[in-house]
Amino acid sequence: MPGPFLNKVFLIGRLTRDPELRYTPSGKAVATFGFAVNREYISKGEKKEETCYLNMVVWGRQAEICAEYLKKGNLIFVEGRLQYRTWETEDSEKKSVIEIRVERFQFLEKPSPIEIIEEKEEMENGEETEGL
Repeated sequence: MPGPFLNKVFLIGRLTRDPELRYTPSGKAVATFGFAVNREYISKGEKKEETCYLNMVVWGRQAEICAEYLKKGNLIFVEGRLQYRTWETEDSEKKSVIEIRVERFQFLEKPSPIEIIEEKEEMENGEETEGL
């Protein structure tokens, strides 16, 4: 069905869990993590906050970078698209989910002093870290 369609999301939020990195049987990296986006609004003169929790999926080299550098609580900007996925459980139950397929992301905070110390200790212990 031809038409002008758009599937694009831009989000700023925090990770709700550390990225989980896996590899497909063909060796392609895929990372998943939880993400929370807050919205503030006023209702009946009272300031309120609403949180939307989302599942994020990142592929390829970006997945490896996410797993290496992102942690629960980090604030990031995400550009991506909505992705609908279905599967069947072992009990033949049909499941579906809408998730965010991350195309680009950007760090919005500097690493905390603890993260800097941990990275320095890794380098002093002879462990190499890949550059971005």
